[in-house]
Amino acid sequence: MNAKVLVVEDEAAIRELIAVNLRRAGYQALPAADAASARRQIEAVLPDLVVLDWMLPDAPGIDLARTLRGDARTRALPIIMLTARAAEADRIAGFDAGADDYVTKPFSPHELVARVRALLRRCGAAGADPIEVAGLSLDPPTLRASAGELQIELSPTECRLLEFMMRHPGHVLSRATLLDGVWGDHVFIGERTVDVHVRRLRVALAAVGCAGLVQTVRGAGYRFAAR
Repeated sequence: MNAKVLVVEDEAAIRELIAVNLRRAGYQALPAADAASARRQIEAVLPDLVVLDWMLPDAPGIDLARTLRGDARTRALPIIMLTARAAEADRIAGFDAGADDYVTKPFSPHELVARVRALLRRCGAAGADPIEVAGLSLDPPTLRASAGELQIELSPTECRLLEFMMRHPGHVLSRATLLDGVWGDHVFIGERTVDVHVRRLRVALAAVGCAGLVQTVRGAGYRFAAR
């Protein structure tokens, strides 16, 4: 079955433009004009990805992103934030809220479809084999991670980042290496985004007392401690 993409955008012309291009690319486009409509659709049928406008008439899209990340059923749902807010601080806020990618308006519909394709491929490309390092266990296909009996809540990008670091314990990993290893051919983001996702990963690990496993190597990148 073709992937279902929920398009949450209050401007009808933009919403339809995105939907038409997604359908041409072989995806099922599910339109929603506001946050309430998006929630109802998600409750009825869980999509494979959400394209989410920041400025919605009933609630900021960034708040909806936080809500989705805070719910066990939607925590692993890939999110592309779509907005006219292009400042670095806004991008960081979007990623901190749980977005996996960030597209600014005006945008190319073809590029947006490429980002959808890349994100779906990236989220579905986790290795099949479970891994256990330094007291952490990770099952990439299910996004399930744990420290002993404690469960760790991860988004798709955080899972991919943790997997890559756990498969290279003790190695100093530059931001460029992490971009290549985690994002692959998803070339639309910069190295600053790596820092945002590392910070989010540390927050998730801090909940189980393991934030110290992800170490910053000043001037070089990051290292997963193999204790």
